Amino acid sequence: MTLRNCRFLLGMAGQILKYRLHHLLPLELFNNRHLILMIKLLQRLLPSRGNLPEQLTDALISRGPVYIKLGQLLSTRPDVLGENICQSLAKLQDQVDPLPAKEAIAIIERSLGQSSLSAFQSIDPEPIASASIAQVHGAFLTGGESVVIKIVRPGIEMRIRSEMKALIEMSLWLEIRIPLIRKIHLTQILEDQLTVLLAELSMFREARNQIKLRRNFVDSPLLYVPRLHDRFTRQNLLVMERIDAPSIGELERMRHAGVDFKVLAHKGVETFFTQVFEDNFFHADMHPGNVFVDISSPSDPRWIALDCAIVGSLSESDQSYLAQNLIAFFARDYRQIVALHLRSGWVPATTDAGAFESVIRNVCESIFAKPLGEINFAAFMTELLETAREFGMEVQPQLVLLQKTLLYVEGLGRQLYPQLDLWETAEPFMRRWALKHLGPAAVLGKLLDSAPKLLAELHRLPELLDDTQTIELRKQLAMQQNDLEQLQDQVQDQRSRTKRLCFYIVILLSVIVAALWLG
Repeated sequence: MTLRNCRFLLGMAGQILKYRLHHLLPLELFNNRHLILMIKLLQRLLPSRGNLPEQLTDALISRGPVYIKLGQLLSTRPDVLGENICQSLAKLQDQVDPLPAKEAIAIIERSLGQSSLSAFQSIDPEPIASASIAQVHGAFLTGGESVVIKIVRPGIEMRIRSEMKALIEMSLWLEIRIPLIRKIHLTQILEDQLTVLLAELSMFREARNQIKLRRNFVDSPLLYVPRLHDRFTRQNLLVMERIDAPSIGELERMRHAGVDFKVLAHKGVETFFTQVFEDNFFHADMHPGNVFVDISSPSDPRWIALDCAIVGSLSESDQSYLAQNLIAFFARDYRQIVALHLRSGWVPATTDAGAFESVIRNVCESIFAKPLGEINFAAFMTELLETAREFGMEVQPQLVLLQKTLLYVEGLGRQLYPQLDLWETAEPFMRRWALKHLGPAAVLGKLLDSAPKLLAELHRLPELLDDTQTIELRKQLAMQQNDLEQLQDQVQDQRSRTKRLCFYIVILLSVIVAALWLG
C-alpha cells in the first residue's frame, strides 16, 4: 500500500472517530468477531456527543464535494437510513456554508465584465442557495426581470481531483486483492464519477444541457425547464429565470396549496421514462435541491428541473436491453429476463439459466404490483446483491448514472406518494415504446436501413441463424476467463505469502543481528 493510501485510510478513520460516527456502524454487517469487539470497545471508550445525524452531515461537509454528493443521494432514502439522518443530510442539498459575500460578488463582476454587468439592475450579495460545487444569487435585470446567477466555487477542481485520485488509487489497490471489487468495476465507476464531477464545473456544458432538456419538454404538461439567458454564460457562471415554486422537499407547503400528489407522482414516472426511453437524455442529479414543483394549478402540478450539469444517455443496445427487461418483468416472463441477461453479457455465459430464473422469480415476485410504501427497499437490495454475488453478475459502469437517477426518483416517489404503483404506471408507457420500437413498422424500418449490409451477408444466413455454436463458444471463453482469473488470484496470493515471509525473515534477521551486536 502506498503512503498516499495509508494517509487516506488514516484520515478517514480519524474523521470517523472525530465525529463519533463509529456509533452509526451496523455491527450485524460484520462477520469478524475481533472487528466487532474492537468497534464495541471504541464505542465504549469514545461515547457519542451531540446529535449523530448532525455529526454525519458535518463530517461529509468537512470531506468536501465528493462526499457531499454521496450525502445528497443518501438524503433521499429515509426508508434505509431513517427520518432523522435524512432530515439532517437534506442540508447538503443547498445549505453548505457559502462564500463570503464580497468574494462572491467579486467573482460575478469579474466573470461578467463591465459591459454585461450593466444589464443588471441589482445583485443580491447573500446567496439563495449554496451547494458543494456552486452557489446561487438572486438578481434583477434592468428590464425588471427576476433572475438567478449561478457561480462555481473557486479552487473546487483541484480539491475534486485530489479526493477522487485518492479514491481511485485505493480502488486499484483493492481490485488487485479482492475479486468482488474487480467484479463491480469500482475503479472504472470512480473514474466515470470524476468525469461527471468535472463536467459540473463547466457552465457552458450545463447551459447546453439545459437548452436541450428545455427543448425536449417545450410546452409539456410533465416538466418545465427554466429559460436560460445564454448571452451571460461563462465557464464559471450562468444566468437563468428565477423560479418561485416549492422544492420537492417542502411537502407542507404543497399540501397547503392542495397539490394532487397522485397526479404529481404519476407525472414523475412518465417524465423519467420519457427522458430515458424516448429522448435518451435524462437529468441525472435529481436530489430534492434540484427538483421543484409548479403549483399554479394544484390539481395538475408540473415538475421543474434545475441544475442540468449532470445528464446521461444510453447506447442503443443498452437502452433496448433495458426496455425489453422491463417489458418482460411487467409480463412476469422471467425466462425472457434470463435470456436477455445472457444475450447482453450482463451475466456470465456459464450461468445456469434454470437456477437463475428461479432466483429472479423469487426476488421480483416479492415486489411485483406493490405500491412503493409496501416495498422493503433495504431487504430488496440485499436480495439483489446476494443474487449478483451468487451468479457472478457484474456492475455495468455505463448504467451506473441511470441507476443512481432511479434511486433518486424512487426515493422521491416514496416520500411524495407511497401509494404509487410504479409498475401499473410504467407498464402502459413501455407497451407504447415496444410497439413503436419493436413492432412491425419498426422492424421493417430497420430492415430497410440495413438492406445493403443484409444483401452482402445473405450467403451466411444459415450460419447466422444457428447460434448454437456461438453460445457454446461464449461458454467456453467464459470458462477459460474464469480459470484465468482463478490462476491470477492464486499467483497474487502466492506473492502476498512470499512478501509476508520475506518481511518476517527480515524482522528475524534484524533481531538476530541486534542480539549479536548487543552481546
